[in-house]
Amino acid sequence: MNTEEQKKAAAQAAVDLVRPGMKIGLGTGSTANYFIDLLGAKVREGFDVKAVPTSRASYDRAKNNGITLITLEEFPRLDLTVDGADEFDGNFNLIKGGGGALLMEKIVASSSRYMFVIADESKKVTRLGKFPLPIEVVPFGFKATAWKIENALKSCNLAAKLTVRVKDGKPFQTDAGNIIVDAAIGWIPDPVKLSNLLNILPGVVDHGLFIGICGRVLLGTKDGVKQLDKPPNTPPAKMRKQ
Repeated sequence: MNTEEQKKAAAQAAVDLVRPGMKIGLGTGSTANYFIDLLGAKVREGFDVKAVPTSRASYDRAKNNGITLITLEEFPRLDLTVDGADEFDGNFNLIKGGGGALLMEKIVASSSRYMFVIADESKKVTRLGKFPLPIEVVPFGFKATAWKIENALKSCNLAAKLTVRVKDGKPFQTDAGNIIVDAAIGWIPDPVKLSNLLNILPGVVDHGLFIGICGRVLLGTKDGVKQLDKPPNTPPAKMRKQ
């Protein structure tokens, strides 16, 4: 299977695991779109689920597919979130946010009993960091926030090229009205430490490191879909250089 076929096969495997009556978080991005479309086809056949979208784009796509939409205000605890990832490592840590919806995605995923990632085999990495790390910041004083981010990286012996994400010649704006700074770091030796440091920086709303949230990856490969499950009670471990 090519990459798109791998994405679609992983999405179908996730749909097959959804049970009637579930309340589901819908991710954002090209792989999540396959899941929304396939779930919508099942809904139109009478399958009963309710869903919380993680972006305006996912909201529109789910609505057009006839999926019943709810909010976290109505249902603050979901059964399952299905989403893609830009990268995942052997500890089931993720980098997400390439689609610009990382804040809503993290809120929804962390409000669910389970998070399943659907991905093609190119997203599996030994070490996080090949994909630039998206960091969502408030527009006010964003250059000062970028300076704080650089200092936090230095404390982890990391350096990165920070780039404000641009769309149509203007800074990209998230659904929440924030800005995305993409940090091209390279290998991240300790994703947990970096996540904790970024979490406490004034001006940083959230970031694309998803630590300890994902429990299962449905991985599309050339030979079919592989189900990878995180061992129970396994803390997110520090990555060690090999």
